[in-house]
Amino acid sequence: MDGVAHHCDHQERKGRKACIIGGTGFVASFLIKLLLNNGYSVNTTVRDPGNENKISHLLALKSRGDLKIFKANLTDEGSFDAAIEGCDIVFLVATPVNFASEDPENDMIKPAVQGVVNVLTSCAKVKSVKRVVMTSSAAAVSINNLTGDGLVMNEDNWTNVDLLYSEKPPLWGYPVSKTLAERAAWKFAKENNIALITVIPSLITGASDTPQVPSSIALASCLLTGNESLINGMKGMQSLSGSISLTHVEDVCRAHIHVAEKESASGRYICCAVNTNVLDLAKFLVNKYPHPPLYNLPNESFGEFPSKAKLILSSEKLIKEGFEFKYGIEEIYESTIEYLKSKGVLKY
Repeated sequence: MDGVAHHCDHQERKGRKACIIGGTGFVASFLIKLLLNNGYSVNTTVRDPGNENKISHLLALKSRGDLKIFKANLTDEGSFDAAIEGCDIVFLVATPVNFASEDPENDMIKPAVQGVVNVLTSCAKVKSVKRVVMTSSAAAVSINNLTGDGLVMNEDNWTNVDLLYSEKPPLWGYPVSKTLAERAAWKFAKENNIALITVIPSLITGASDTPQVPSSIALASCLLTGNESLINGMKGMQSLSGSISLTHVEDVCRAHIHVAEKESASGRYICCAVNTNVLDLAKFLVNKYPHPPLYNLPNESFGEFPSKAKLILSSEKLIKEGFEFKYGIEEIYESTIEYLKSKGVLKY
């Protein structure tokens, strides 16, 4: 019976068409691969389809199924109409990220909000669209001035943007952009009767088909590579967001498809497999991989650093919707390390 059900499922998906906004990124390209494997036809948008270096990994996916690549830019209104036309589901994965920016307001925050509105404006025009799934971020949930530890964050929690604007901690522009973009999406969706769902992943790692190693994988693996500035970035992340929380890219993409296909799904969904902190993660990695540069890490590097996370991100709502995570912390790092070895980043 199971075989039959699965087969029907694949057949039923065969007629389905999805559009992925911003196809070149780490999550988007993995999502495209998964959708093609599941029998979907896929349209995706990229800023510069003529740049073969940037889209080589997407061109390689064409052999897996029906994939069309469109030119579109988040900041150009109407540029998404053609790609979205005829699609049942739109996955809005793209987001402008520029950590080095001197002017996050104009480089990241305004374009993020504008981009969401431009894409949703196209979705509102195109009659075939039944559901829009937007990738938000734990950075839109977990930043607050609550104190203590053992706090549990769920879908009712939102990052405190006023706090970020007033204190401007390092990298403040990114959580502000993710929070305001998601808020703008909900406002627009309600006003224009769009069936929106947001997926809120924590730090994403695993393996990637992108030409470059994604920044989130580099951050998640900094204790293994010994990259000093990224280790400081990871400490900064815990100080700012209250935890180091991780999810494998495949689970993030599976969660996107799960909520896109599940009739009963609605609202926001936190997607987080592992909640930990810098110190516990270092201890875990030292035990699992007694290699340099790790073995001399925990003692001197983390002197005064808090040994406990302030909060955890709860995926209870997603799990209640019938989703199961495939990757725990062991599997997440096995996959990440195998990938980094294949890229020549880790030598051992």
